[in-house]
Amino acid sequence: MKTKTIISIIAASVIAVSCCQTGNTCTNGGVKKDIAVQLYSVRSLIGAFGNEASDYKPLLDTLASMGYTAIEAASYADGKLYGTDPAQFKADVEAAGLEVLSSHCNKYLSEKEIKTGDYSESLKWWDQCIAAHKAAGMKYLVMPYLGVPSTIKELQAYCDYFNQVGKKCKENGISFGYHNHAHEFQKVEDKEVMYDYMLKHTDPEYVFFEMDVYWTVIGKASPVDYFKKYPGRFRVLHIKDEREIGQSGMVGFDAIFNNAKTAGVEKIVVEVERYSYDDVARSIRESIDYLKAAPFVPASYGK
Repeated sequence: MKTKTIISIIAASVIAVSCCQTGNTCTNGGVKKDIAVQLYSVRSLIGAFGNEASDYKPLLDTLASMGYTAIEAASYADGKLYGTDPAQFKADVEAAGLEVLSSHCNKYLSEKEIKTGDYSESLKWWDQCIAAHKAAGMKYLVMPYLGVPSTIKELQAYCDYFNQVGKKCKENGISFGYHNHAHEFQKVEDKEVMYDYMLKHTDPEYVFFEMDVYWTVIGKASPVDYFKKYPGRFRVLHIKDEREIGQSGMVGFDAIFNNAKTAGVEKIVVEVERYSYDDVARSIRESIDYLKAAPFVPASYGK
């Protein structure tokens, strides 16, 4: 990352961060809220999925100054996070006053594995992945995407696979989950809604769901209805909107947060995929400012 870019980001955040100081209290008299940020939100500044190391430390300081308390990673490859040794990544994040919370990682099954039900090759990949994330101090490990399977048999194979990955994660003190987009609310073979099938055919002991509330709404489903239908399954939420959080009026954030206990929410993660401004930091800052000011967003969540 260029020094000029880093300086401009920090300067922009300092000017507009009058609501919160770096630390544990807010200058507006409120209690600091437990709000993580998905680093994909700042992909243009930190790199989206690249293997090369990047100078992310000034950016972490900026995120902390905005009031974020934790990060969710989106760049794991070959045993490293953002091209950095996991233990060093953990140290860098914590040095900024942030918590290493979670990470998104994908490993799809081969056609052979789906056909035979033998997932051993893919599970070897997860062994390394889990070891790296354990070293980084991750609490949650999330598979962020799965296309709509062509058959229910294939969908069931992934449910079985997720159960096995989740068991490995639990043995290492990590919780395993799945993150949705909008297509999971389609039917497979015109019979089963993909998301419901996954919720019904994965073991709650091993698999939780990181609901992306924006994509759920885009999929023409109600987050609150799912909370009530499958209580306790949604331990982490992606808080997202069309652009900056609270900007579109499309997502009923008050109802979502008012039903967080039913959902089983332990943590929330801000993700911003599209921006209203050329200044990415402004979008990320406005999103947390909305949540900090919202009376329905609690300071933390009970397990």
